[in-house]
Amino acid sequence: MAAPLILAFDTSAAFCAAAVLLDDRVLAAAEEPMAMGQAERLMPLLAELLAMAGAGWRDLAAIGVGTGPGNFTGVRLSVSAARGLALSLGRPAIGVTRLEALAEGLPQPLAVIEDARRGALYLQRFGPTTAAELVEPDSLPDLGALPRTGGGAALIPGGVILPPAMPLAVAIARITARRLGTPQPRPAPLYLRAADAAVSSDPPPVILS
Repeated sequence: MAAPLILAFDTSAAFCAAAVLLDDRVLAAAEEPMAMGQAERLMPLLAELLAMAGAGWRDLAAIGVGTGPGNFTGVRLSVSAARGLALSLGRPAIGVTRLEALAEGLPQPLAVIEDARRGALYLQRFGPTTAAELVEPDSLPDLGALPRTGGGAALIPGGVILPPAMPLAVAIARITARRLGTPQPRPAPLYLRAADAAVSSDPPPVILS
């Protein structure tokens, strides 16, 4: 059986990241820093990476998407795009949280800590795995010597800080490949903090060339 071709992407922070994975081989990958403009850049970037991989949309076996936590608009953009692609291509879309992706390939037990701004942190422990949580500044946990990773890892004193084992989109693609063929819920944003303002319920259009 041929290895599945996976397209994965994430726009949960100030970047637009994507990767194309075939088995364990990364055929194409990119992470472009950007504070805004992800909505205009995402689909052209995906098309460019598929072209670099010598593949087309119909060659995909699945779409992996980062579901947050992170920027509300960015998370919603990626999830909506993944759902649209899944519908138009007849392929499964599989959600992977940013915290799961940051833990991918690292030894466990491990704490993944991301800066949630306003002094708060996103935290999830792996091995055994606990639920992701938003930790406020006045209730930071004592993680002891537990190794940690993520952009907020240095904000809680303690164990050794590990760099990510791989780029974020590559990690999402690898997790997606493992989950392919198993029952998966439709991707949905992981929002651990209430939105500052309401957003439209209409997803952006997905246009395939």
